[in-house]
Amino acid sequence: MYILVVRLLGKSALAQLTPHDFAALFFLAYVAFQPIQIDTYWQSIIGIIGIALIHYLISILMLKNGIKHWIIGQPTVLVRHGNILPDNLKKSRFSLVELLSVLRTAGHPQVGTIEYAFLEPNGEVSVIPKREFAPLTPNDIGIQPPYEGIPLSVIVEGVIQYRNLRLIDKNEEWLLEQLHEKGFPNTNHIFFAYCIDQDHSLEVIEYPS
Repeated sequence: MYILVVRLLGKSALAQLTPHDFAALFFLAYVAFQPIQIDTYWQSIIGIIGIALIHYLISILMLKNGIKHWIIGQPTVLVRHGNILPDNLKKSRFSLVELLSVLRTAGHPQVGTIEYAFLEPNGEVSVIPKREFAPLTPNDIGIQPPYEGIPLSVIVEGVIQYRNLRLIDKNEEWLLEQLHEKGFPNTNHIFFAYCIDQDHSLEVIEYPS
C-alpha cells in the first residue's frame, strides 16, 4: 500500500524533495507503519525477516515487464524535438518551473536545443540534446586519444589498499619501496595515495599539517 501511494504522488516527489513532498512522504511512512508494535526480541526478528522477504518478492516481480510497469512506472517524455509537452508535465505533476531549472542545471538553458527530455521512473530527468548542439567528441573529428590510465587508490588514511595493488600486479613491498624513494618511511603520515594503472606512477598526499 505504501509503495502504491508513493507511486500516486508522482515521480517529482522522488526527484527533488520540496518541503511539502518531504512532509508527505515522512508522515505517510509514519501512518503506514505506526500500527506495527514490536514488544519482544522475536517479534523484531520476525519483522526483519518479513520485510526482507517482501523486498525480495518485489525485486523478483520487477523482473516481469507487466508488473514492473505498475511498481516503478515508465519514462515520461517532457520535451520532444525542442517542444515542451504540457499534457505530460501535468500528468507527471512536474511544474514548468521545475523542468526549466533541471534543464539549466543539465547545461541546456534553451529548450529548442533539446531533442528529448525524459522524466525517469526514479524521478531524474534525462536530457538528450539535438545532434548539432551535442558536445563534440574526439571520435567526431577522427581523433583517437591515447589511454591515460585510471587512478587506483593504494593508501587511504594511512591504510594500504591491497585489493587495488593486486589489480596492477604489485604488492606491499613495491609500494613501500616507492614511498621510500619519495621520502616516506611508512604510511603513517599519508592521507591519500593513488597509482595510475597505465605507467604505475604514484602520487602521494600527506595529512595537512
